[in-house]
Amino acid sequence: MSSKTKIVVLRMKELIYTGIFVALGILLILLLVYMFSPKDKSTDTAAASEKYIPGVYTSSIMLNGSAVDVAVTVSAEEIESIQLVNVSEALETMYPLMEPALESLAEQICSTQSLEGLTYASENQYTSQVLLDAVSRALDKAAVTEDDSES
Repeated sequence: MSSKTKIVVLRMKELIYTGIFVALGILLILLLVYMFSPKDKSTDTAAASEKYIPGVYTSSIMLNGSAVDVAVTVSAEEIESIQLVNVSEALETMYPLMEPALESLAEQICSTQSLEGLTYASENQYTSQVLLDAVSRALDKAAVTEDDSES
């Protein structure tokens, strides 16, 4: 029986270097796992609940060569109010259905928080459509985009 005995000589310097490289490898793996793991969902849901950038947004309507602004006030989550601004007495006299039509629409929009499924009287049909278009343009300005939510 001849057995060959092998003697392994390890130098302390090589053990230290190996230990350091193993520790750095483990640290690198942990860093990669941390960087590429899914982020916390609570920050995403908070950003998702914000539909608007808070403020007052306006959209203009041209009536007889005069501009009338529809002002929409929004908070981060909801439409708070809708009103006409810069309305002269002459325009109020020429378009008497403008103010009541907007009041009716504003009440419905603020309660439902949507421009869908609104009702209006047949005599206010075209006036209401013009006002809805102006409100829609103002809400488009207020809407949170993906670029806004990332910042």
